Amino acid sequence: MDKNLTKNHEYAWDKYSEDDIKKVFELSERYKNFISKCKTERECVSGFISKAEANGYKNLENIIKKNGSLKAGDKVYLNNKDKTLAMFVIGKESIENGMSILGAHIDSPRLDLKQNPLYEDTDLAMFETHYYGGIKKYQWVTLPLAIHGVVVKKDGTKLNISIGEDESDPVFGVSDLLIHLAQTQMEKKATKVIEGEDLNILIGSIPVKDKEVKQKVKQNILELMNKKYDIVEEDFVSSEFEVVPAGKARDYGLDKSMVMAYGHDDKICAYTSFEAIMKINNPEKTCVALFVDKEEIGSVGATGMQSKFFEYSVAEVINLLEDYNELKLKRALANSKMLSSDVSAAFDPNYPSVMDKNNCAYFGKGIVFNKYTGSKGKSGSNDANPEYIAEIRKIMEKHNVSWQASELGKVDQGGGGTIAYILAEYNMQVIDCGVALLNMHAPWEIASKADIYEAFRGYYAFLSEA
Repeated sequence: MDKNLTKNHEYAWDKYSEDDIKKVFELSERYKNFISKCKTERECVSGFISKAEANGYKNLENIIKKNGSLKAGDKVYLNNKDKTLAMFVIGKESIENGMSILGAHIDSPRLDLKQNPLYEDTDLAMFETHYYGGIKKYQWVTLPLAIHGVVVKKDGTKLNISIGEDESDPVFGVSDLLIHLAQTQMEKKATKVIEGEDLNILIGSIPVKDKEVKQKVKQNILELMNKKYDIVEEDFVSSEFEVVPAGKARDYGLDKSMVMAYGHDDKICAYTSFEAIMKINNPEKTCVALFVDKEEIGSVGATGMQSKFFEYSVAEVINLLEDYNELKLKRALANSKMLSSDVSAAFDPNYPSVMDKNNCAYFGKGIVFNKYTGSKGKSGSNDANPEYIAEIRKIMEKHNVSWQASELGKVDQGGGGTIAYILAEYNMQVIDCGVALLNMHAPWEIASKADIYEAFRGYYAFLSEA
């Protein structure tokens, strides 16, 4: 019997030579360094631009201002409000024939400071927060937390701030009720154990020595922030502070086969997509890597995928390549092919009841393709066409990429969504494709190093062949 008739996707580790394993671990080290430093959208965009420019990418805005032009082989990027990034490698074919697109999001679940966050209660200084994205709120208490963000002052001065990552930095946290007094709390549903309005962060307890000041601890915090960062209380209104787990990504497991980090969803797909497009030179079709914001809250706003940023970016590229018209833009988008680079759920032996073992992802079996996401009756899903999936299968097999097909848990257990359906509205072919995770949306998520490597290889194969 033809072995392909009974094919069962094997573990990627089984095919690796010693040289392959070295490459697996080297990629994970680069990824760990990236995700330890780039925990916010702004940090991701800044980090990617810095690496891209060092490798020959030019800012498209500068080319536009100089009335320049583009040609095959050129590498350009467009930065949208420091929170969304589009990278292009111009192909030899007309862009009307379509592009090969990787699209990942760089926002992750977290706590955001409210616009007027600072207050004092019983001689303790606190920050109020508003959680962002889908989280289990009880997971965010008693953790060491860091604050990353930007303050824009009235004169336009922009201050980038990160507190809690260096060993010499203080950390912050949300307190929890001691077990000795938690009888009533322990009787609550998990959704109510910690309420959203109770995710307040303790930031200080020393008062100023001034009898005329009523809120002495708050005043001390304000003086410290003014002295170190030149911030006054009113500046919080024009700031963007994200509260995230403090600390670096770490190897996970005795065999160091996994990576534990904050923000795998979806920076793990963003980083592997970035490495993939950085390897592309002189492609036949124009290759694109998109890194977008706001996916965790519906891809809304000017920096989310539902904005017209990408459409406008492609229009600008066409205009610099040749005479622009709307029909060329529509053809370029409709003829494109895309991998919506987003994570999936890995099978967890602690919670087998929510998974269909024949239709779920496993650690170490490679990049995951989700024909559809959505919830229950495929609500909100893209549902990729089989003709496109067959083409993807052929590409993965040609490049010996380990891959697997998966659904996001059993049919009525829940579900999730990605940016896939938004790009599909242009009539392009799209499928979800990414790395399987444990602990998805928790402060610390887990991924297999083999799957990270296969995701990079799969993304590169797609850009090379699609």
